[in-house]
Amino acid sequence: MNEERVTVQLAQRQHYQFDNRFGAPIPALLTDLPPPLGAGAGPSPEHLLASAVGNCLSASLLFALRKFNPQAAGRIGAEVTIETGRNAERRLRVTGLHARITIGDDVSAYRNLDRALAGFEDFCTVTASVRTSIPVAVQVFDARGVQLK
Repeated sequence: MNEERVTVQLAQRQHYQFDNRFGAPIPALLTDLPPPLGAGAGPSPEHLLASAVGNCLSASLLFALRKFNPQAAGRIGAEVTIETGRNAERRLRVTGLHARITIGDDVSAYRNLDRALAGFEDFCTVTASVRTSIPVAVQVFDARGVQLK
């Protein structure tokens, strides 16, 4: 991926709802805060952060697996949980993220699986950036539920 700038335009629709525009051809996305402030009509900023981390980690792992195993089908799923808590000033903050990634393929025949698992997180732009201020825990499992990392 080249160095570039990414711009997202937000326009308030009503109350705490915003239309997020990413530029053509990507469709706009409605975001909203959960009740009691918002109506929960769309993902919250926390949802978007979890999605960004999960997507980046999944894509990075897929790239690493395919580097050594071009036939890798790429059935990867992820679940990211965000923890929030209060800081010293009693303001709500994201205090941690936990990512659980599942490789849906049978990985027993994968070459260099250990190398792919050891390095993929370092190539995830979003997670590496978030980690500078928020702890991110990552686990990887195979299709049978066996923990690989």
